[in-house]
Amino acid sequence: MTFEKRLAERAGGIEAGLADMLAGKSQSGLVPERLAGAMRHAVMAGGKRIRPFLVIESAAVFGADADAAMPIAMALELVHCYSLVHDDLPSMDNDALRRGQPTVWKAYDEWTAILAGDALLTLAFEVLADPQNTVVSPAVKLELVGELAKASGGRGMVGGQCIDLEADKLGKPAEPSIRHIERLQALKTGALFRFACLAGARIGDATLSEQHAMTRFGEKLGAAFQLADDLLDVEGEAATVGKATGKDAAAGKATLIGLLGLEAARARLAEIEAAALAEIAGLGARADVLRETLRFAVARRR
Repeated sequence: MTFEKRLAERAGGIEAGLADMLAGKSQSGLVPERLAGAMRHAVMAGGKRIRPFLVIESAAVFGADADAAMPIAMALELVHCYSLVHDDLPSMDNDALRRGQPTVWKAYDEWTAILAGDALLTLAFEVLADPQNTVVSPAVKLELVGELAKASGGRGMVGGQCIDLEADKLGKPAEPSIRHIERLQALKTGALFRFACLAGARIGDATLSEQHAMTRFGEKLGAAFQLADDLLDVEGEAATVGKATGKDAAAGKATLIGLLGLEAARARLAEIEAAALAEIAGLGARADVLRETLRFAVARRR
């Protein structure tokens, strides 16, 4: 099976699970119809589903099957989707297009988008902590609830967005450094990738040293994914990428590309890729899908 087919098949299973879950919540009659529609708009718009894919494939490396990993994978994707809803708001990144269709605030309005994001975030922890999921032990679920909270909150993704917006809205720092940008990206993007790889290893039979290696791999994969995304913003076309391009430069946003230049940024991406591969070298052939995921992230065109 090719990597692209494997990714597509996993994405299909993840989307089916998300669709069933969202339908079940809305059909209960407890979620207002407008809110349920906005949540579906945010979650069911397609996408690579790379973060939940990483949870499932990281778990597989250590002997855990997809059934054990699926609730964790869906919870992570709900957090990611919530973040996109809020990031797209006029008060943040002011994006009108996401995955080739209107963003939630454009399709509905700002207040609905804010509430949809809030609902998706809280639903993620409901899914992760579900007592009916007996495949993962209560102790591991509790640990993962804490890890996802750290990865998605002020010490992770939300903190990274704050640093990003401080630069964008307040001009702080006046001259961002490479270290500043790498910290921003490690929080805003890398934290969820780190969680995905750690969570998969944690529900499998990974040793503590293997869990640490997976955590570092996830961090580096997140860095590679973000730098590749920045390159797409410079070099890609909106019709191919599925969202507006050229926005970073137009807004004067600091990126590694802006500080290093295109060629040096591509060289940095190759260095990150090599470092990520080194982290999982000891896992042998069982980590081949993770290696392919890294190559996909580096070479993607959308």
